[in-house]
Amino acid sequence: MAALVPDPVGPLAVAAGLGLAVAGAESNVAMYLADHGVPVRWVSAVGADPFGTRVLAEVGGRGVDVTGVRTDPDRPTGLLVKDPGPDGTRVHYYRRGSAASALGPELLAGPAVHGAVLLHLTGITAALSPSCRRLLEEALAGPVPVSFDVNHRTALWPDGSAPAVLRDLADRADVVFVGLDEAQALWGSGVGTPADVRALLPGPGLLVVKDGARAATAFHGPAVCAVPAPRVEVVEPVGAGDAFAAGFLAALHRGEPLPRALRLAHLTAAAALRVPADHGPLPSPGRLAALLAVPDEEWASLTVPETAPAARTAGSRG
Repeated sequence: MAALVPDPVGPLAVAAGLGLAVAGAESNVAMYLADHGVPVRWVSAVGADPFGTRVLAEVGGRGVDVTGVRTDPDRPTGLLVKDPGPDGTRVHYYRRGSAASALGPELLAGPAVHGAVLLHLTGITAALSPSCRRLLEEALAGPVPVSFDVNHRTALWPDGSAPAVLRDLADRADVVFVGLDEAQALWGSGVGTPADVRALLPGPGLLVVKDGARAATAFHGPAVCAVPAPRVEVVEPVGAGDAFAAGFLAALHRGEPLPRALRLAHLTAAAALRVPADHGPLPSPGRLAALLAVPDEEWASLTVPETAPAARTAGSRG
């Protein structure tokens, strides 16, 4: 998707200008995976319009294979507009009838998916159209392991079906990411701890529950691992959950143990938190390696250095 972001960061209604960026959950994950040196292909559709040209150029320029992206001559590229405010960022979507909303399960039989070792999907795609929902259903029943980020966006579920649909999809995936506050909004205030989320989603072999600025907890079979989030000066939080997922998946791809995977996820999320767009620069490879290796007591008090003017303090969001 293309994204319009107030520049400088502030409420949309009084913005002096808008910056053009690229957004979208799956493309965000793909770009951060490429940043981490993981071979990745983004499979989607854009319109035959300037926004689509911009999206393909930027995602491809980050090192992502975009040969699986179709250009649709009849439907536009999806668009979102960010509206940052003191209580968080609202996102306005303009994607009804977009090129990506016409995706369907036939995509899974195409050459772009062949040879994948993992397929990453999100609950956003499930909300776009009946054909997109069928795409997720068939992917979860297919031979390629699936990583699924619940990524609940209330505005995309006006019929109220999100709790049942997203729980069903998540429980059938191999790797699942969900925020604790997100789980509470979907499945009730009785979901008070990461363990409560695990009880609701026993199916995934690997479940990661993010608890905002506090910590993230991974459940892998009987093993449970929690890693606190570093302190981060937040400019704008949208996109940090995608960055978190990419960092975690990059570590899994390298065979890292869960504590290091959660650390890399937090550090990747911090890169998104510190910029107004969804994609920010990672620390150098040397700095990342040093941060991943610090003792637990040092990690627990870690503050990630700022790379942009700060708006407020928080940890990883998703």
